[in-house]
Amino acid sequence: MSIDQDTLRQRLKAEREQLLADADSRDEASATVELDQSRTGRLSRMDALQGQAMAQASDARAQARLALIQAALTRIEEDDYGECLECGEMIAEGRLAADPAITLCIDCASHRERSSHPSTRRS
Repeated sequence: MSIDQDTLRQRLKAEREQLLADADSRDEASATVELDQSRTGRLSRMDALQGQAMAQASDARAQARLALIQAALTRIEEDDYGECLECGEMIAEGRLAADPAITLCIDCASHRERSSHPSTRRS
C-alpha cells in the first residue's frame, strides 16, 4: 500500500487526543439536570433536559469514534491496516485519506447501507 500510514496514524492520534480533551465538557453537559423549581421554570428545565440528552448522544458518538480510532491504530500496528473487515480487499486510498478509521471498502459499505434501509431492499 502506498498510502502514508505514518501520516494517517498521526491524524488518528490527533483526533483521539481532541476527543479525549473534549470529554470533560461533554461530561459536564450531560450531568444530571437539577429539578429545583425555585431556580428554573418548567420550560427552562425542559431546555436543560433536552441539552442533557443532546450531550449524552454526543458523548455516545464520541465514544464510538474513539473505539474506531483505537481499532484503526491497532490495525496499523498489526500491519492489517487498509483491509476491508468484510471482504478482506484493500480499501481505496482516497477512502482511507478521507477517514483513516474507515473499516469497509466502498462495495461492502454500499451493500451494508442498502441492506440496513428497508425502503431500498429489492424483493
